[in-house]
Amino acid sequence: MPSTPVVYRAAARLGSGLAPALSLLSAKLAAGHRGRRDAGRRLAAWAGRSRDHSRPLVWLHASSVGEGLQAESVLLDLRRLHPEAQYVYTHYSPSAESLARRLPVDAADYLPYDLPAAAEQLLVTLAPSLIVFSKLDLWPELATRAAARGVAVAMVAATVSPGSGRLRWPARVLLREGYRAVGLAAAVSDEDAARLARLGVGPDRIRVLGDPRFDSVVQRISDIGRDEPLLRFGHGAPTMVAGSTWPGDEAVLLDGFARLYARRPDARLILVPHEPTAAHLTAVEEAARGAGLPAPVRLSAATGPTPLLLVDRVGALATLYGAGTMAYVGGGFRRAGLHSVLEPAAWGVPVAFGPRWGRSRDAALLLEAGAAEALTRNSAPGGEELYQIWRGWIEHEERRATQGERARRLVERGRGASRRSAEMLGQAISSRPLRTSPSAGR
Repeated sequence: MPSTPVVYRAAARLGSGLAPALSLLSAKLAAGHRGRRDAGRRLAAWAGRSRDHSRPLVWLHASSVGEGLQAESVLLDLRRLHPEAQYVYTHYSPSAESLARRLPVDAADYLPYDLPAAAEQLLVTLAPSLIVFSKLDLWPELATRAAARGVAVAMVAATVSPGSGRLRWPARVLLREGYRAVGLAAAVSDEDAARLARLGVGPDRIRVLGDPRFDSVVQRISDIGRDEPLLRFGHGAPTMVAGSTWPGDEAVLLDGFARLYARRPDARLILVPHEPTAAHLTAVEEAARGAGLPAPVRLSAATGPTPLLLVDRVGALATLYGAGTMAYVGGGFRRAGLHSVLEPAAWGVPVAFGPRWGRSRDAALLLEAGAAEALTRNSAPGGEELYQIWRGWIEHEERRATQGERARRLVERGRGASRRSAEMLGQAISSRPLRTSPSAGR
């Protein structure tokens, strides 16, 4: 059976050893370290109290919120197929804590550091029948040790971007044994399947089943009532909702809005920073003042629609996209790339974004369908290009509505991957004998 290279284990030990010092540099790193430090003990305590070894246990892992939402849609379908199973969910990022608390699982916590002793302890105490990694966040020590114990290892929503660092040396060598341990992988596309095989997953173990994010997004949007108070902020005016923005996006947005507002004072901008820290919000307010725009009103203080609404909390973006007649998605001016474009598309609004969208399959699909507009790499500094797109959507309502409808239809056509992925996982559950902890029955 595959096992992780010595160099990987040394790197994992070094990383976990440096974590306390690195956590001093960032509140997010500190929160993650605190969560992982005692996660193994908490999960073992749950197993001691509540693990029923007469039932199969499915362990889903998703690093952060995006991967977690994909896993959630598969989880819901899997629970319908296998209500007899117990379910455990782990995550890596602090951003997924709130999602973890609301998932319909028996236990949820951080994933401990990927060290041999921690992985072995959890496999013994949880005795899973199946471990499922969402997207690409596979941890080699856990995966290889699980496979060695006869636990089924699977991936869902598996996506590998062409520029992924995992495809390059040395990551590809260090992670290869972990991917070789995968028994079933649900890839999003044929291209993802080919890159998964390059990482080490056996080609005969890969199925192309689509992207569960489409199901997740449609479900979340359909759960929002039309009387939702946040939707009122876009009523009665042409409104751009700019979501998950960073400083590079905001410079272009505010300049473009200043140009537009001088011509169309009825226009509105709802600005939703990806990280609404106090310093970030203050910087946006100062930049708006410098652009000659009306003072932004923070969502926490807003009593009704306003020309420039600045959202100062997380968790509202998917709903706020429904308040817009058009959308801008942030991240397209950063190396990390674009954030999710599916939420605004599901609402049936056209989408604009910055030039670094190449790693986003969804952005490419929207552009191909004529449902989105991308700013170009060689555009002049400032918001002139965005202003022209924005103004065009306002002044040519039929074109805007057509692009929005194309976006909505694209999302609808993408549905079904969650059910197909759950059926694949269900086969693994049904074909596996129950895993029993050595301590069970004592």
